[in-house]
This record gives sequence, C-alpha cells and structure tokens, in this order.
Amino acid sequence: MIVYKLQNSSRIIAIYIVTKAPVTNLLKELNMSTLSNIFLLSVLLLTIFIFFSIFRSGEKLKSPPSPIRLPIIGNLHQLGTLPHRSLHTLSKKYGPLMLMHLGQLPTLVVSSTDMDKEIKTIHDSWRQVRKLCVVELLSLKRVQQFQYAREEEVAELVKKIRKECLSESPIDLSDMLIKTSNNILSSCVIGKRFVEENKNWFGEASRRLMVQLMSFSVGDFFPSLRWIDNLRGFIARLKATSAELDGFFDQLIEEQKAIKGECELKTRDFVDILLKYGKDDALNLDLTQDNLKAILQDMFIRGSDTTSTTLEWLMAELVRNPNVMEKVQQEVRRVEGQKAKLDVDDINQMDYLKCVIKETLRLHPPITLVHQETTGAVTLGGYYIPAKTRDKPEEFLPDRFEDNSIDFNGQDFQFFPFGGGRRGCPRQAFALAIVEYMVANLLFWFDWKLPSGNVSVEAIDMSEVYGLVVYKKAPLCLVPVPFST
Repeated sequence: MIVYKLQNSSRIIAIYIVTKAPVTNLLKELNMSTLSNIFLLSVLLLTIFIFFSIFRSGEKLKSPPSPIRLPIIGNLHQLGTLPHRSLHTLSKKYGPLMLMHLGQLPTLVVSSTDMDKEIKTIHDSWRQVRKLCVVELLSLKRVQQFQYAREEEVAELVKKIRKECLSESPIDLSDMLIKTSNNILSSCVIGKRFVEENKNWFGEASRRLMVQLMSFSVGDFFPSLRWIDNLRGFIARLKATSAELDGFFDQLIEEQKAIKGECELKTRDFVDILLKYGKDDALNLDLTQDNLKAILQDMFIRGSDTTSTTLEWLMAELVRNPNVMEKVQQEVRRVEGQKAKLDVDDINQMDYLKCVIKETLRLHPPITLVHQETTGAVTLGGYYIPAKTRDKPEEFLPDRFEDNSIDFNGQDFQFFPFGGGRRGCPRQAFALAIVEYMVANLLFWFDWKLPSGNVSVEAIDMSEVYGLVVYKKAPLCLVPVPFST
C-alpha cells in the first residue's frame, strides 16, 4: 500500500512515501495508468509544497497587512489601469503599510507621513552619488545662470500664442508646453534647440523609451520567466531604442569635446560643465564616457515630460476654478505692473502663484508611485520588512498652502512632490524655475477661455493616463485672449 503524508515540521514540509513491500516488487505490480496517477499527484503535492513554503516563510516575522493574493499573479489583478488610485483605495482598508505581491515581487506600499519619515531618515542607506550634479549642475547658482534660456524660449512661446490670437480659435496648449519645455531643457543641457537643430527624432525616441520602460515585462514580476521577454522581442526593442539614444549622446559628447579642444569657450551648458569637471583630477572624479551619457540621459528622459505635464495640469485646474484663476492673475499683474518683461525678482514676490504650483503638484504629481528598495531587513511601524522589497484632498484649493511653512523639500513629510531625504529629486530648483516663469507669463499676457462649444468647466476632460509620467488623457485646448496693460 502507498501512503502520501504531509508532515509540517516548523517551516519545512516533507513528503513521505511509506510502504511495507519491497520497491522492486511494488513496481512490478504497478501499470502505466497507476504510474501516471502517481506522477500527477506528485506534481500536485510539489505545487502545494511551493505555495505553503511561500506563505509560511514569514510566519515567525510580523509582516505588514496584505490583500489576499492569487497564485502566480499575486495582487497584479488589483492594480487596474490607474495603479496609484487602486493602491490608495486598498490602503484605506489595509492601513498605512501594505504588502503587495506583484507576481513574485514583494512590494511595500507606504501611505503614511510618519512611516515615510522613518524610511527616509532612518532606513536610508543609499550612498550620496549625486554630488556633482547637485552642486555643479543643479544648484541655485547654476539655475540662475540658465535664466537666459527660459527667457528666450518663453518669449518665443508668447509670440506664437499672440499670433494664434488673431484667429480667435482654440490652441493646443499641451503641445506648445511640451515643445517649450523641451527647448529650454535642450538649450541648458547641450546649448541647442531641438527645433532649430532638427532633433525632433530625439523626442520621439525618448518618448518611445518611456513607453517601453512602463510596458509589461514578464521578467519584472517573474524573474525566472525573463526568457519570455526575449522570446516576444521586448528586450530586442528596448535595446534598439537604448542604442539609438546611446549613439546620440556619444556623438554629442564628442562634438562638445572637439569644440572645447579648438577654443576654450565660457561654460554655458551642462555638457560643458560635465566635461570640465570630468577632467579635474583635484576633485578625484572618475567620470567616464558611460557616466557622462548616464547623467545626460537621466536629465533628458526624466526631465522632458514632468515639467510640461505639471504646467498642463496647472492650467487645466485654473480654468476649472475661475476664482483661483482671477486671484492668481491679479497677483501676477499687480507685481508686474507696467513692465515689459517679467524677471526673477518679480516672481519671488508672487506668493499665491507658489501656492497654486504646490497645490497642482499635490493633486497631480507627475510621478505618483516612487519605487524604492530596502537594502537590508528593517522593522518599520512594528512590521518586519525584508530586504529587497488632509482636508478635501480631491479638491483644488491653493489657499491651503497660505500662511504655512510647508515647502517643496519634504522636510515636513506632509508634502514632498520631489521626494525627500537623500532620494529627493536633484532637479527641483531647475524644474520650479521653468514652471514659475512660464506660468507667470501665461497668466500675465493672456486671459484664457474654453472653446465656444464647452459651456461649462466640467467639460474639461481631467482623465489620467498612467505611465512613467501621469499626464492628461486629452490635450488641453483653450482660447487665448491678449491682455492689454
């Protein structure tokens, strides 16, 4: 007789086959059908063993609450098309620390300011490797030096909008904001405008890479099945796009080196600065060609859409909230007065404008889910985390930021659109300078109306599209009306 027995010994499940007859005699008595049944039963028991091992592996250590997961896919089915919204709903049920299983990938979801503070100040062992970019490229001093690029590109934007005003037709403001943001970025980074240099293909390639990076990859959730990504051609497409951009940055760096070799020009753009300090032995920097390309790619890929997306959401919210629009326009026009051009000193006096920007970033953060990984096992909020793993919040109310000291830096752990701690975004000052200057000009020089067919502000489509950046599903089309001082 064959007996299958499951014995639970602490964390090990053993499978025993117990028989009194000699094995050789027993095998002779078995026919193929019996052997087939034994094989199927063995597979079933092995499956049970695997899943029991997974579920019981954390029993001795207290894990955070977790929604019931399905075999193989875990909690993937609960994310939906807008993961940040789905996770917010789940956190209301399971608490500020929630453990999700995305396939085979355990993921900790933190939705508490206290827990986030503990993560960023106590369990943050990430080494500070961004010193060059933060100090030499993205400091307040450097941001001010690139004011010329913001002024030139915004002046060009205002000129184009004035021309469109003659037809009194709606304009695709989303498209204009994207192009202007990209031109400011490219002017600062490489000293050239994409439009003038016919580099539109770069924008297409970078957007293609962003889509590919956010596409479903089997290997991300099931590392043992990564071969499927190769089989379906995903890895090949990703490598092809990366190689295309890699070649562009190689050519760009070589061109800049040639220019610097012929004539030592005054440092103007990011590439010049990188090349300058990459050769400085006194700083003991090992800035290789790959390092240079990685920094440049990060600046372009991450900086291209986040700024324009913030501007797009901000203008959409202002049109949907006429009272806020009127209040912020009054401030901008009062500070500017009869001047022909806005400057940085003027913007520094626009306190309510900064409240509007903060509220936009609170309600529509471009990057909603920040992915961070623990480098070691920690205890957080009383829960074991293994290694590798306000009022009317849905309404647009900039006044909530008036008369309080909450800033963009995440020091209060209540509002950190650019992240916090040493993982905070180093491009904060650079991005805010663009947003503030562009919004101030749009509000000073123009009034904004809905197209004639839209009789209500509710007609504006505020649907989100989830991706590497969360952007508006429908382009923002408005009618600009010139403001006469």
